[in-house]
Amino acid sequence: MNGTARAQVYGTGGHTVTMQVSVITSVRVTVGSVNLNISSANVVAGQNQMSVTDQSTSLLWGTNSSLRKVSVSTSLAAPKFTLKLLALNPTVGNAAPQVTLSTSAQDLLLNIGRSSGSCTLLYTGIALVSQGTGNDVHVITFTVAAQ
Repeated sequence: MNGTARAQVYGTGGHTVTMQVSVITSVRVTVGSVNLNISSANVVAGQNQMSVTDQSTSLLWGTNSSLRKVSVSTSLAAPKFTLKLLALNPTVGNAAPQVTLSTSAQDLLLNIGRSSGSCTLLYTGIALVSQGTGNDVHVITFTVAAQ
């Protein structure tokens, strides 16, 4: 021998590893509840329309599917007052124009594609003096769907 050690191979083996990635979609809202309170601080004397806004909430999403959008709807079929929503400063995609929430899903964000991103949610509550007082309780649903 010349000083070189040789490993003796007695056999080899192998197997196949398959990795599958399923469609993944996740949506999260950063604040559980939003309270819009129209009070005397939000009223201008002589005007019928009163409004209040809140932008303390963010929407976060992630999807590995292409051609996706985020839509929004409310559970409240017959609200007494108007509730509007606008996506502000999306990190991915394009914000749709402000929507008046209804039980029919409406586009909130378009062209989010394969991404993870976020936006601030701007809620606007509108009441008319002629509507009197009361409470509307909405359960808001955000859905990532095919565009």
